[in-house]
Amino acid sequence: MIRAFLLAAFTVAPMVHAQTQWKLATGYRAESFHTRNVVQFAQDVERASSGALRIEVHANNALFKLGDIPQAVQEGKAQAGETIMTSMVKGMPIAGADAIPFVVRSYADARRMWDLQRPLIEGHFARKGLKALYAVPWPPQGLFSIAPVRSSADFKGTRMRTYNPATVRIAEMLGAATVDVPMVEVNKALSAGQLDSMITSALTGVENQVWGQIRYYYGINAWFPKNIVFVNLQAFEALPPAVRQAVTKAAGDAEARGWAMSQAVADESVGELQRKGIKVDRASAELDTELKRLGERFSREWVRSVGGEANQIFIPYYTQR
Repeated sequence: MIRAFLLAAFTVAPMVHAQTQWKLATGYRAESFHTRNVVQFAQDVERASSGALRIEVHANNALFKLGDIPQAVQEGKAQAGETIMTSMVKGMPIAGADAIPFVVRSYADARRMWDLQRPLIEGHFARKGLKALYAVPWPPQGLFSIAPVRSSADFKGTRMRTYNPATVRIAEMLGAATVDVPMVEVNKALSAGQLDSMITSALTGVENQVWGQIRYYYGINAWFPKNIVFVNLQAFEALPPAVRQAVTKAAGDAEARGWAMSQAVADESVGELQRKGIKVDRASAELDTELKRLGERFSREWVRSVGGEANQIFIPYYTQR
């Protein structure tokens, strides 16, 4: 009997896995498609690792505020995190490549940009003790206006909502006055006649129900900012090889799924704007040409400010299509 018990114990033992638990911090709402994608990633990892790694997703700044997440993961206070890449430009200027206005004009462009950007990001991350898992773009930034816009001349004397240095520069280049107003107060500013146009995504427009004063939406695809999901490198390397492989595979799936979700959300949001009575159109040939010229100007300025690493992205981006 004792021999049978020992044989049974020996047979069962290899099936018992020691479980590792990670915390993944994100600043976005649980309802965001980015967060839903992160949750699916965590579930995929747990399933593929047979429960050896369980990732708890903490959304809506519950664990750390969005801007503090990279440092928290670097210090091991959380094992993984998600943030928008533009929040990391102070210590990693190359992270801002995808948010330079009027350079990335389509999801295909955004993919080429990420393919060029990723090796540089991975190098910076490794030096900080981090590892990039995947990145997913937000829907592109479009132009909302209370009046038709056919060329840059239509902005002169108008008022444009601004919320960061790039949008301030755009307004100034187009000859519009800048109006610094939080998104939650946009409808109030529109009703008071304080605002004529703004650049933001169709998704943001839908979430804030901007129909009413806003009559036009132009799909100018000004830029495609990306969120990035990453882990503490030491925590990743401490995993057994099979579990590391499960994380890497799930991350690849999450990236592919997330890009598809982003495009679907963009299309759905534009459709909702149309249903609410906003006229949706593409930029005129004249305006599109003018915006491309602005993009070239922004690119040159960014390359000068960032230096050699910027050329590793933009030279192939513009020459290898």
